[in-house]
Amino acid sequence: MTEPLLRVEGLRKHFVLRKGFPRPRTIRVRAVEAVSFTIEPGQAFGLVGESGCGKSTAARALLRLIEPDAGRVLFRGEDVLTARGDALKALRRRIQIVFQDPYSSLDPRQSVGSALTEPMRVHGIATGAEARRRAAALMEEVGLPPSALDRLPHEFSGGQRQRIGIARALTVEPELIIADEPVSALDVSVQAQVLLLLRDLRARRGLSFLFVSHDLSVVRWFCDRVAVMYLGHIVEEGPAARVLAQPQHPYAQVLRDASPVPDPSRRAALPRIIGEIPSAANPPPGCPFHPRCVHAMPVCSERMPEWTPAPGENAGGVACHLVG
Repeated sequence: MTEPLLRVEGLRKHFVLRKGFPRPRTIRVRAVEAVSFTIEPGQAFGLVGESGCGKSTAARALLRLIEPDAGRVLFRGEDVLTARGDALKALRRRIQIVFQDPYSSLDPRQSVGSALTEPMRVHGIATGAEARRRAAALMEEVGLPPSALDRLPHEFSGGQRQRIGIARALTVEPELIIADEPVSALDVSVQAQVLLLLRDLRARRGLSFLFVSHDLSVVRWFCDRVAVMYLGHIVEEGPAARVLAQPQHPYAQVLRDASPVPDPSRRAALPRIIGEIPSAANPPPGCPFHPRCVHAMPVCSERMPEWTPAPGENAGGVACHLVG
């Protein structure tokens, strides 16, 4: 069995805050709890869940844009979390990120050409005229004219800025791209164009993706496998076709049923879900979803469910007392 491109084991990230006046108290926000998954070469892996579930924090922690508290992140067998100096610099060349907000992800005072050639210079890929030539080729690859290299970010639309963000991620020729809600801030028509661009780049360059999103229709179309997160935990994981068509965890079922389907003959009432998502600073005992679950049993509030593999090879699994 070959080594996966990326292996994440027990990733955890807590934020410690001081709140209150005049006697401030310490609050621990459990953003990510024991998250584990693998991504194979050429695979698109989706990480989905409600806003605040910890999916973006997990994505940034494995790249060490946020330093995690515990866990292991292995990229082709190399430990990202213990790498230092040149080793970390080399790993960051192989893993790049496309951010959610195309407006704040670019320096407003830096020209597009400078934004694209700087990573090449930092990583020793190209300088001068050669870097400029590569930047122009990247602009064409993402659907923008090379003549735009001398323009500033405010001269572009949101979709064009996101294309520039994608081009910047490609400057160092990565193997894995972390796409953190890359189309959620764009108009629907522009979303389709950017998604088609990402799929084309994946096929042409052999890229792998960690695709973070709350839009199940996008994940269904783009991803091979998917993990469903709730309150910092992965509650179900497996092939996208199975998880999104026949989810086993009650929360995954709610997400699937709430995702709109463009077919008038399949109209249905939205599923009921109790209450709001709990605070990560004060998570419920046992299964984190039990206060909102219509199938909750006494054991659900007493202990965390164990991971139960789904039947079949590479079929993933689910963490739920109903299944285990």
